[in-house]
Amino acid sequence: MILIDGKKLAAELREELKQEVSELKTKYNKVPGLTVILIGDMAPSQIYVRNKEKSANEVGLKSEVIKYPDTVEEKTILDKIEELNNNDSISGILVQLPLPKHIDKQKVIETITPSKDVDGFHPMNVGNLSSGYESSVPCTPLGCYLMIKKIEPNLSGKKAVVVGRSNLNGKPMTQLLLKENCTVTITHSRTKDLKAECLEADIIVAAVGIPELVKGDWVKKDAIVIDVGINKTENGLVGDVAFDEVSKVAKALTPVPGGVGPMTIACLLKNTIDCFKRSQK
Repeated sequence: MILIDGKKLAAELREELKQEVSELKTKYNKVPGLTVILIGDMAPSQIYVRNKEKSANEVGLKSEVIKYPDTVEEKTILDKIEELNNNDSISGILVQLPLPKHIDKQKVIETITPSKDVDGFHPMNVGNLSSGYESSVPCTPLGCYLMIKKIEPNLSGKKAVVVGRSNLNGKPMTQLLLKENCTVTITHSRTKDLKAECLEADIIVAAVGIPELVKGDWVKKDAIVIDVGINKTENGLVGDVAFDEVSKVAKALTPVPGGVGPMTIACLLKNTIDCFKRSQK
């Protein structure tokens, strides 16, 4: 079995992006800029944003984090986003989720101009992705997609099962696989006979948030299995896939942690650079 090492793949992608930033600097005499807005002091969000900032600096992007207390008014955030929309030195804007209850997530997402939406959450980017047009793609599914392509460059005709239907992972993942001419089935926690669906699949992407849901006898021999889940249990962090069982049958499998996570941040940097390149056309 091939263990898909997200840390190694992310390091390789960052190296490529570093080279690209250097070339863009020579060509345009400026570098892409990423601004992250962080509201409140939730520890996971803070760690995540720190990692984003460190990675951005590593590849040579201009990076800035704007912090607000969780009591901040919604209007303050929306005004700041508008200001960043109009700032030519900023290529990408990201508002770290989750948000405090009094701030409307949809309103925040829709205020970010689609051409600077590095998360790929704006309805215009979602629509472009599903129509097969150029768009920013959410970072986690993009990372999963690049991992799958490393193992199997030609996905045409493959049967893929996506477990989970979230706007964050399941739906965009489906669009990316359709674009590669896969036959895609979207399943979720209420699917009847989920096991039977998974057993049909050449590729399984599990992103449903149920610890070790996908068992060894759910996976056909030589399937590629991507585990997006990250669940805290009394045995530590586990994914949505029963790793020990599935590793005995799968052709390739991502670990948790160290699989999809590192690729997500590397893809955020990729999206920022792509937004910059589109803005220079």
